[in-house]
Amino acid sequence: MADRLMPAAFFGHGNPMNALDRNRYTEAWQAFGAGIPRPRAILVISAHWYTNATAVTAMVRPRTIHDFYGFPEDLFAVEYPAPGAPDVAAEVAEVVKPTGVGLDHDSWGIDHGTWSVLVHAFPAADIPVVQLSINALKPFEYHVDLGAKLAPLRERGVLVAGSGNVVHNLRRIDWSQPESGFDWARRFDEAAREAMTSAPERIEGLQDHHAFGQAVPTPDHFIPLLYLAGLASAATRSAEVLVDGYAMGSLSMTSYTLDADCDVRLVETDGSPELPRLPADEINV
Repeated sequence: MADRLMPAAFFGHGNPMNALDRNRYTEAWQAFGAGIPRPRAILVISAHWYTNATAVTAMVRPRTIHDFYGFPEDLFAVEYPAPGAPDVAAEVAEVVKPTGVGLDHDSWGIDHGTWSVLVHAFPAADIPVVQLSINALKPFEYHVDLGAKLAPLRERGVLVAGSGNVVHNLRRIDWSQPESGFDWARRFDEAAREAMTSAPERIEGLQDHHAFGQAVPTPDHFIPLLYLAGLASAATRSAEVLVDGYAMGSLSMTSYTLDADCDVRLVETDGSPELPRLPADEINV
């Protein structure tokens, strides 16, 4: 059955500078994009469209959003001119009924949680892209269930991908540890890996993990993982690690795939990009 389904993924996108850098994470994203069937469209649930409603972008030409500050001008110059797909947006709204999804025709676009990964995975920017917002008012159960409801889109050639970070605590970043993770970050990331690779339906239980408060001080970057867990549960299969690692102590770079038969997994520790050294309170990623 898996060979009739478009794969799905969760990308740990990390620092926006990954859009410009080449490192083991961006190489894994590139290998993933090159190794799967060409999608009809890409639906991304990004940590950076975190709002009080459930909506999907439905514009013909989504803008590239530079939703950060304090980074080099070269990063603000990046454009990802992928077309939109109003027809796919309408499919999303239809397939998840009775869950209500609004159509966003002008307020959003393609944010860096999406384009910092896609510039590597699909550099031609010629595949239509739509984004599904994260409804901040809903519990984890809602997001897992909504992810499961998106499953039929995979049969129609749509790549569904979450983009965030399993561990994302900017207040605890340590610039002296560019490639390392704190013990609590590793423990939580490993617990998430155990759930995703063996029993994705248990992903909500991570809220009871002793390190949850440190690893997930705000839920925006964690929730995109719930969508892949929902898709995996709907398929009665587990996810696989695409690439893993840590950055600055308090960020996990782990990415997962579902039904990606291409051999693109990179799990060994290697080099890490040089990151701009900015005070934690001046970073918005």
